[in-house]
Amino acid sequence: MTAQRNFSRPDVELLTINRQTSVRDALSLLDRSGAGMLLLVSPDGALERTVTDGDLRRLLLKGASLEGNLQDLPNQAPRVIGEGESRRAALDLMNQHGIHHLPVVGAQGKVVAILERKEIDAQILLSTPHMGDSERQYVEEAFKTNWIAPLGPNVDAFERELAEMVGARHAAALSSGTAALHLGLRLLGVGAGDKVFCSTLTFAASANPIVYQGAEPVFIDSDRDSWNMSPQALEQAFETARREGWMPKAVIIVCLYGQSADMDPLMALCRHYNVPVLEDAAESLGATYKGKASGTFGRLGAYSFNGNKIITTSGGGMLVSDDADLIAKARFLATQARDPAPHYQHSEIGFNYRMSNILAGVGRGQLQVLRSRVEARRQVFQAYREALSDLDFITWMPEPTWSYSTHWLTACTIAPHAGADRHSLMQHLAGELIEARPLWKPMHLQPVFQSCRYFAHGDASVSDQLFDQGICLPSGSNMSTVDVERIVDVIRRFRRRAS
Repeated sequence: MTAQRNFSRPDVELLTINRQTSVRDALSLLDRSGAGMLLLVSPDGALERTVTDGDLRRLLLKGASLEGNLQDLPNQAPRVIGEGESRRAALDLMNQHGIHHLPVVGAQGKVVAILERKEIDAQILLSTPHMGDSERQYVEEAFKTNWIAPLGPNVDAFERELAEMVGARHAAALSSGTAALHLGLRLLGVGAGDKVFCSTLTFAASANPIVYQGAEPVFIDSDRDSWNMSPQALEQAFETARREGWMPKAVIIVCLYGQSADMDPLMALCRHYNVPVLEDAAESLGATYKGKASGTFGRLGAYSFNGNKIITTSGGGMLVSDDADLIAKARFLATQARDPAPHYQHSEIGFNYRMSNILAGVGRGQLQVLRSRVEARRQVFQAYREALSDLDFITWMPEPTWSYSTHWLTACTIAPHAGADRHSLMQHLAGELIEARPLWKPMHLQPVFQSCRYFAHGDASVSDQLFDQGICLPSGSNMSTVDVERIVDVIRRFRRRAS
């Protein structure tokens, strides 16, 4: 194991004793080091056992003197872990025996390092919330003014501030990104028996709302340039629909892992066939396409503020549009479609989809640091790319010249000829308490959508290959340099082991 530790090799030497060491010196060394144990070695330097203050007390109770040596200390097989063993294995051993320090032994049984529990039990997660200093101010204001329930000044301000930031004219703050997509489809008139084209390489929340409306998803493959919806596959789907005498009611274009799709050719196709676009920018807030904000190209755009997103309201979403009537209708539907009457009256079915004033306050604070969060995630991606640039089995998610990606998640593919694969790398990372995930399993491969039609990018399915080989690495904007170095080190050791 080569992860950073509190004990370096000189520290190991300072904790090393032998049978000629006096009990007094051993106790003194324990007291000065605070390590909780000493390393008793044989004349050739191999570890015989560990020694604690309890071992020394028992030795004194048996009649040993403080000036006496450790010859009478009984032999005892030490609890150790070998070089190259995983953090998880070390932690399991510590938990099994209730210990907090563990020697690492190398060749000839010599100790090369000492692991501390507090150091190795820290897990690096994929994407954790990163809170700032302003959120509390807005939340406390909500409490002071008793604006606790859904709606309120924070909701109004959050809608206004996000719309201004992305360059949309109007926005509706909602309970989730899924709610935003669902309302978007409802506003576009999608209903029972309709068909909706949708990116296949995405999370299920992109496609599920189609079924909520009683419509049928038709899935579209990715291209290799952006990993997002393929213009070639979309064109094939439109031509097929035209020949068969039908048209989709809408197209959901997903902007994956913080990167916009190639919107110009996609939008041109949708305009040609007069089909509206709902842009799923749940993962791409802060990204741009040719300088224009992701999420603002379609008739409607949806963002997510789930806990793992680039900014979060714990749970929440936003629907944006330049059409004031659409957003007004979204707010109406999201508040149970209550008619403007002095009593509770409903002329159509609505939903409980509005964001609370408290969560909107969190969102306002998070929005203030969006740009710095984007820059931090881009730096994480670049740090991986530079540190692992010599490893030819890794191919990073491309960033075309027209794209400014947030790199919400650092995504790459692992070449299968590398002596290992994506799955084995994930297992190796998990052993070191590092969370990694596969790329999204394409929707056309999901059991629930197995009967749906799918249009591939040419002769081969790009999304299938990306799923087979793709992996997402920890990418949080609050990751430290040490975290990234630890992950890089683990990947390098994985490569050496696979070679």
